[in-house]
Amino acid sequence: MIKDTICQSLYFGVLVSLGAYLFGIWLREKTGFAVFNPLLVAIVAVIAILSFFHIDYDDYNVGGSFVSFLLTPATVCLAIPLYKQLELLKREALAVFAAITAGVAGSAASIFAMCALFKMSHVHYVTLLPKSITTAIGMGVSEEAGGIVTLTVASIIVTGILGNIAAEFIFRLAKLEEPIAKGLALGTAAHAIGTAKALSLGEIEGAMSSLAIAVAGIMTVVVVPLVSGLI
Repeated sequence: MIKDTICQSLYFGVLVSLGAYLFGIWLREKTGFAVFNPLLVAIVAVIAILSFFHIDYDDYNVGGSFVSFLLTPATVCLAIPLYKQLELLKREALAVFAAITAGVAGSAASIFAMCALFKMSHVHYVTLLPKSITTAIGMGVSEEAGGIVTLTVASIIVTGILGNIAAEFIFRLAKLEEPIAKGLALGTAAHAIGTAKALSLGEIEGAMSSLAIAVAGIMTVVVVPLVSGLI
């Protein structure tokens, strides 16, 4: 009875979520390995805790959902670094929007190619189309298109984590040094999780990535209904 009361409290879910994430940050700093992404470590740690102590997800989510609620306002706050780089954005507006457009088109094309190659159904196709945009927008896009929202959320998280982990290696491989290009690539391909990486690289990278999240999200809202009938 005491265990059930604790697990169903608001504080339990919040403490487990934040504790797991802080552990992920500590592990990343201690080891220096990119694969120990704090969000990935937190997901694994929370699953391990719930499984080991036989705690129902619904009980945990009483508090865990409170953390999820903060996703949208946290995304809005990304406008701050963008505002600080407004003059830079005005100078490079054409290149910026061309890059984001190419990123959105590339994401849609890659999902179409993968689904066609593996003969996936229409429902899985529209489920994966919003994989590169922020969860707050992607869930609505998937639902409207008839996708499986829970799988969309999972694909968004996996995409963001992979982008966060692989970003620096890909930049080195491509010999990419331009801060604007780095930021746009991370925001367009890996949404908010990629933006967290961009912010760690520099203020310009963070600002451009913040812009890319918003613009790529809007473009995807327009593009998905147009291409959803292809499979």
